[in-house]
Amino acid sequence: MKKIGLYFGTFNPIHIGHLAIANYMAEFSDLDELWMVVTPHNPHKKKNSLLDNHHRYEMVYRATQSYPKLKPNDVEFKLPQPNYTVHTLAYLQEKHPQNQFHLIMGEDNLKSFHKWKNYEVILENHNIYVYPRIAEGIAESQFTDHPKIHRIDAPIMEISSTFIRKAIADHKNIRPLLPENVWEYIDEMNFYR
Repeated sequence: MKKIGLYFGTFNPIHIGHLAIANYMAEFSDLDELWMVVTPHNPHKKKNSLLDNHHRYEMVYRATQSYPKLKPNDVEFKLPQPNYTVHTLAYLQEKHPQNQFHLIMGEDNLKSFHKWKNYEVILENHNIYVYPRIAEGIAESQFTDHPKIHRIDAPIMEISSTFIRKAIADHKNIRPLLPENVWEYIDEMNFYR
């Protein structure tokens, strides 16, 4: 049985912070593969600054091409909206019964995890791999020593897609923060200007 980590994100755009965390999880945890699930629209985010689904998927595809353990995934494009992680996990488990799916999230998301739709169901059926973030506040005490929650000592990456979009709009050179082929795509398509 393959252990698949699911790393959800709008990836608007995907940057080296996402890749560094994903690759660290794939190489230094017991996961066999990591699927980068491009989310169409997070119910908690305003949609206006979001590039079309296929453009964000294309960037993730380009960014992961040279990493055999990282796979782009567009499963949520086909599911009813808004997307709830609990539904996506159930769908994937049904479609791929030979795989075991686990959730990857930042420490910041763990803090609000108790507000997620059916979070108890997620915890019952899936492990959660948490990577560190510099963030205020602490996670609910019920998650401190939970047997299904694994803290992974990944490097702390404080690069945000918001920062990158703003920098591009301000004509700053942020090429080092993006995989080269992602930068070329953004440049060629004239995104975020």
